[in-house]
Amino acid sequence: MIENRTSALVLFSGGQDSATCLAGALARFRRVETVGFDYGQRHRVELDCRTRFLQAIRDDFPRWGEHLGADHMLDASVLKGLGQSAMTDDVAIEMTKAGLPSTFVPGRNLLFFTLAGALAYRRGIDVLVGGMCETDYSGYPDCRAATLAAQEQTLRLGLDMDIRIDAPLMNIDKAETWAMANRLGGARLVDLIVEETHTCYLGDRTQRHAWGYGCGTCPACELRANGWARWKATA
Repeated sequence: MIENRTSALVLFSGGQDSATCLAGALARFRRVETVGFDYGQRHRVELDCRTRFLQAIRDDFPRWGEHLGADHMLDASVLKGLGQSAMTDDVAIEMTKAGLPSTFVPGRNLLFFTLAGALAYRRGIDVLVGGMCETDYSGYPDCRAATLAAQEQTLRLGLDMDIRIDAPLMNIDKAETWAMANRLGGARLVDLIVEETHTCYLGDRTQRHAWGYGCGTCPACELRANGWARWKATA
């Protein structure tokens, strides 16, 4: 528990990281709700994965299912209207002149946490859980610990509420994320994450690998595949 808090709202995209965070929250909090965001992402197939993953948690992990509450889907399509990125448009995945990959969506996580904070306020929830990480990631500035600390303080002031942001993956890599899933739910949870989560930036569900579905060549697939290989080498 975080300071004996009992409820959490998990920012659940349908990807590996947020799925692992959801399992962790279900093991730690008595009441867990989830929120997803439709922002016109190219890989919006992840939104279908969300539904299947949540149902599988209820069916296959009844102890966790008892703590799993409402799921919320919020419209964040304003992000797509602010300009092109490789996450929302048919744009090549490459490094930009700004020194960031073209998959960076400016303000995405800042908006997500603002919306999640407002929802948590309405739902009486005081912990927001996100799968952001700055150890093994694509370099997005809104995934850094310093950014989330500032966002937490902004939410606490702006909502006049003792709300916290928890990012349990912040300082671990993808191999350790697979290991965390295994500790939390064993092979059953690992298999569920492999089969019913989506990480590939291109939204490719036609190619099945040992680590899950994806094109196998985009940065997200490479991170997931490399983490799987490193974990398997030591498991």
